[in-house]
Amino acid sequence: MKHILLAALCVLTAQLAAGQVVRASSLAKPLQVPKPQAAARRGMGPEYGSVRRVLDGDTYEVRLPAGLVRVRLREADAPELSQPFGQQAADSVMKLLRGRILQVDRGGVDRYGRTLAGLRVAVQASSGANRWLSVDSLLVVRGWAWAYEPDQTVPALAELQQQAQRSLRGLWRCGVATPIRPGLWRAYNKQEKARAWVGCPGRRRE
Repeated sequence: MKHILLAALCVLTAQLAAGQVVRASSLAKPLQVPKPQAAARRGMGPEYGSVRRVLDGDTYEVRLPAGLVRVRLREADAPELSQPFGQQAADSVMKLLRGRILQVDRGGVDRYGRTLAGLRVAVQASSGANRWLSVDSLLVVRGWAWAYEPDQTVPALAELQQQAQRSLRGLWRCGVATPIRPGLWRAYNKQEKARAWVGCPGRRRE
């Protein structure tokens, strides 16, 4: 199953230049949303909703039948808005998910009170059939996030990150050693953050 997902992501990514949004023709038409069931609640199965606001590349306000929920992706760690490539990552997510139905699998809360969740968006395969693809995987393979799984030595999406790095996509466009992980960025002082903007013409400070 992992190899099937990787193949699907590779086909989708091959249609994109670095930093481009997914073309409308690659995304599925609006789906028929299943009627909510009693089991479709936190920890009990998928729910269906839409993104109301993108706070940064990996954190969103999602509108669900029960109300607004602040969701943090489980397997992707995107740059902070204030750091290099942070705004580009957030813009990429907004263009990808705006107005589309999401499948949401909630489970657990992080130390900031955000709901940890797997999000999937529908894409249309070459066969014409709709399939759900992980938003985490799309962000990592397009180069807008690190593969993230704190409890694992090698995150599940590490292979997709390596593919993005080899292709110099997204935040890797100036080399593998250049991007600064968000956890380290938050610990930087003002002078260290200012120095981090130097040396990569592909960056854009927002």
